[in-house]
Amino acid sequence: MALQDFIAELDSLAADAQSAFSGAGDRDALEAARVEFLGAKAGRLKAVQKGMGTVDSGDKPAAGQKFNAVKKAIEESFEAASSRLASAGSSVNQDDFDVTLPGTPLRIGRLHPITQTIERMKEIMGRLGFSAVEGPEIEDDRHNFEALNIPLSHPARDPLDNFYLSTATKTAKAGAGPDGKPLLLRSQTSTVQIRVMESTPPPVRIVSLGRVYRPDTADATHYPMFHQIEGLLVDKGVTMADLKSVLRMFCQSYYKREAGHEEEVHIRFRPSFFPFTEPSVEVDINWQGGWMEIGGAGMVDPNVLRAVGYDPEEVTGFAFGMGVERIAMRQHNITDIRDLYTNDVRFLAQF
Repeated sequence: MALQDFIAELDSLAADAQSAFSGAGDRDALEAARVEFLGAKAGRLKAVQKGMGTVDSGDKPAAGQKFNAVKKAIEESFEAASSRLASAGSSVNQDDFDVTLPGTPLRIGRLHPITQTIERMKEIMGRLGFSAVEGPEIEDDRHNFEALNIPLSHPARDPLDNFYLSTATKTAKAGAGPDGKPLLLRSQTSTVQIRVMESTPPPVRIVSLGRVYRPDTADATHYPMFHQIEGLLVDKGVTMADLKSVLRMFCQSYYKREAGHEEEVHIRFRPSFFPFTEPSVEVDINWQGGWMEIGGAGMVDPNVLRAVGYDPEEVTGFAFGMGVERIAMRQHNITDIRDLYTNDVRFLAQF
């Protein structure tokens, strides 16, 4: 075969292939054209390639160069047609789109039940004039114990009841506070009250909410990390009557409205002891025909007022603390505190 005839056959093949690929209206037509021109066994390009054997030996280099160029052009034409059909398939045909059909619903997240409880508490206490404050979760001995009138001999300082970060020594101060004593994860949010009083002259009217840590064995009612809300009011002439009024208004707002408590909400105080309040009481509310403990409270001990620079002869105050998880569990009838921390979406989606 003469070289000119072989080249003419290749040019005709290239024109036919490009016309077939560009005219393919769907993927089936494009695939049929691919098999016709680029098929590995019976494709037209393969048949033409076999004709190279009849070209004069001196013309074979030129014939091979032309064949490779035509093969590349045909393959590029096929790729272009594939991209064209892919782009057309990804666009929405307005004629086939039914605007009356419902869309795909989006999965909307929601706040964790503990966060919901905290936000509700902050809202209620805000209406009662209390500002929400926060503080560090890693505390020193002074703010976690000393300023709260907890002596060195008190069992609350026991290493088995706290998460100490390290033990300060003469040669290693890692994990030690400014007083050289070891730091720890705070065991109560009362530490925030001390920090606020140290920097704020009376009157003080705050609630502190946040995580606290105690090395309790996890079971249905205990967890090594949990949340507390603590309230503090310091001013001239503050009495236990003020404490009872604030707690009653809080319980009336939260439990009756949020937990479906139909009967009148009442609170009662039971004598107790806390190092940082005197007198101290446990607080209960009436619940489903009985009484439910919600936390501890009392008048701020004069030693605590002195520790932050307040004059107990000039001002008095009350403080109260409640467990957020306990309130959330009672509200939603949750029987195991661990359910709140398993991150099971099926459980959390109920709230």
